Amino acid sequence: MLLQRYAADVGKAWPVLIVCGGLLPLFLSVIWLVMIRYFVGVMTWVTILLLNILTFSVTMFFYTKAGWIGHDTISTVIGESAEDSFETNGTELDHLRAIAVLMTIILVIVILSTIALIRRVLIANAVLKVAAKAIGAIRTMIIFPIFPYVILAIFYMYWVGAALYLLSSGEIRQNDCNADCCAYDLVAKKVKCDDCCGYSIHYTHHISLAIIFHIFGCYWITQFIIACSLTVIAGSVSSYYWAGGEASEMPFLPVISSAKRLLRYSLGSMAFGSLVVSIIESIRYILESVRRRLKHVEAAPGGCIAKMMWCSAQCCLGCAEWTIKFVNRNAYIMIAITGKSFCTAAGQATGLIMNNILRIGAVNVIGDVILFLGKICVSLTCALFAFLMLDTHRYRSAHNKISSPLFPVLACWSIGYVIASLFFAVVEMAIDTIILSFCQDAEEHQGIPQYAPPLLTETLRNHSEMQRLTQ
Repeated sequence: MLLQRYAADVGKAWPVLIVCGGLLPLFLSVIWLVMIRYFVGVMTWVTILLLNILTFSVTMFFYTKAGWIGHDTISTVIGESAEDSFETNGTELDHLRAIAVLMTIILVIVILSTIALIRRVLIANAVLKVAAKAIGAIRTMIIFPIFPYVILAIFYMYWVGAALYLLSSGEIRQNDCNADCCAYDLVAKKVKCDDCCGYSIHYTHHISLAIIFHIFGCYWITQFIIACSLTVIAGSVSSYYWAGGEASEMPFLPVISSAKRLLRYSLGSMAFGSLVVSIIESIRYILESVRRRLKHVEAAPGGCIAKMMWCSAQCCLGCAEWTIKFVNRNAYIMIAITGKSFCTAAGQATGLIMNNILRIGAVNVIGDVILFLGKICVSLTCALFAFLMLDTHRYRSAHNKISSPLFPVLACWSIGYVIASLFFAVVEMAIDTIILSFCQDAEEHQGIPQYAPPLLTETLRNHSEMQRLTQ
């Protein structure tokens, strides 16, 4: 009943989902990329300040809806008349209060993280300046994430349609049942005590395999499209670096040139890298499914040992998946730089990272943290605007009244974060590509990079990173 009510809330609030979950994060992400291009030093501080303000604002909204501040708690009666209204058991209010407590914890973490980042913002500015310069030289990269976004949307529409055909191709059979039971027949409008065991769908062996392959293919194709988009970005940024930061030495359309190289030489590497990640993720999913089916093992004697084994296996697979994704990401960069095969590029990238682990971490991690804060800012802004739209008269009365703003707000928050991640991946990949190109350049020229753009050399020297990277 509760889930149905939350689903109904999402259905009633579909305009909010379109505006705050689709259009607003798209607009804010593009604006952030444009602003980081021209006001990189200021935008770092603005992002940190906005994160604190937005986290505090969303927390206060949850406090208000939970009834801890003011008198704007959600109504305990849904419906305008006695016929269409029903009493709630306070579960929605408990959920809102739980989220309010969680947001309080997040707010404390954000404040402490801000204090810890103050002294390290200058390093992040140095890295972001170089990435912003590259994006400014290749302006089409700002709107490039729209293309994989559209491709994924089209693919998911096809995938859902095919999945519906596959799932509806089974044979409906009545369940075997010897126990007496009674159920209300909506058609006959009376209680029947026979044929009430229900029905289930049975699939043939071939259809079952097709469904499994269809689900696996969805994740594989998703990872493949993401890998291709990351490699195109890396190829564009590497052309900026190896041209010494001179726009006149770069290809006429770097993004299109990078995409052509990808389509001609590197599709197999993208397919292999995405396949490895998909296999690891599938193994994790299978183990989790088996664990859920064998929950009684945990209660049996020796169940603690079995539970520890499951947790250990999940932890190991999680670490393996994270490591493979990290290696794949850097392998895609080396593929874009050198044009080598996946295994060769992965080994070369791993060698560069191991030789410069401390130096890359000092530069890369801080920049990634700032970008992560930017994604949180975009998603929190979407959640805040969703709160404001749901607090209007349209959704507080008549047939559009919602029982709780929780699910629509969380949906806008999640969708906003996913869309922001697609756009912010441009800057993240630009930073990683420039750093790896710098390391490769230094290694090829006995520790003295020859193609480093003047801005990169200057910023790294100012923050004592030049000597560390070229040791």
